Amino acid sequence: MQRFAAVIRLRPEKESAYRELHAAAWPGVLAALKRANIGNYSIFLRDGLLFSYLEYTGTDYAADTAAIAADPVSRDWWAVTDPCRQPLGSVAEGQWWAPAEEIFHLD
Repeated sequence: MQRFAAVIRLRPEKESAYRELHAAAWPGVLAALKRANIGNYSIFLRDGLLFSYLEYTGTDYAADTAAIAADPVSRDWWAVTDPCRQPLGSVAEGQWWAPAEEIFHLD
């Protein structure tokens, strides 16, 4: 199992909409995540920053995340959630969530 964490800014005027969307996350989006071997997925909010954490149990993260990106329901989900978020200035061109480095872990 691999752990992944990332950060992105939440647009203040979109907080309510973003909360509502995630309170009723689309079943097709959740199914795509599970098909991609992603579980124990959480998003936290603090001071305008969204922090995501997920656990990946597959063997080819790039292929599994590419399958999510190709999924029509996931693409529709991003069309409504992307306007709520703003990438940090430190991300690569075209990247949304900024990967966070794990510097400590306790089992």
